[in-house]
Amino acid sequence: MEDKQSETQQGAPSSALTLDKVREIYSRTYSDEGKPDFSHIYPFYHQNVRFRDSIQVIEGRDKFIEMCDRLARRCSEIYMTVHDVAQNGNIIFLQWTMTTRFRKAPLTPMHGVTKLTLDNDGLIVEHRDHFDLWGDTLDAIPGIGKMYRWVMRTLLG
Repeated sequence: MEDKQSETQQGAPSSALTLDKVREIYSRTYSDEGKPDFSHIYPFYHQNVRFRDSIQVIEGRDKFIEMCDRLARRCSEIYMTVHDVAQNGNIIFLQWTMTTRFRKAPLTPMHGVTKLTLDNDGLIVEHRDHFDLWGDTLDAIPGIGKMYRWVMRTLLG
């Protein structure tokens, strides 16, 4: 009982994560002031969430928030397009394209899939992103992307 009260006091969401809600919150990437911002998703994350992607593993909502805030500060532009959302029990999958611009770099699309695991209260306890960091990043550099793809085909053939 005490955990539920403290979770609610710390900003737990007032509505359940439906597929439409997931599409909505992950598609919105800007604050009302027009700056990259993810703060609207934080209430949907459990205090002890585990986040993992191709470059890092993060434990806890505070560390997750710090990571998202770093990404927002580094990007002059960031857009999320959620293509598909599906649910099986307490697991939600999103297929997405995140397009970013770091400083003066060109807009770079990254394609991926996210697996969200919900607890019994509907909070996200695990967030796992799957994407090809190097392939999508290097594709934005003329000539380098083709060379990278050739090397990968040759090595993994």
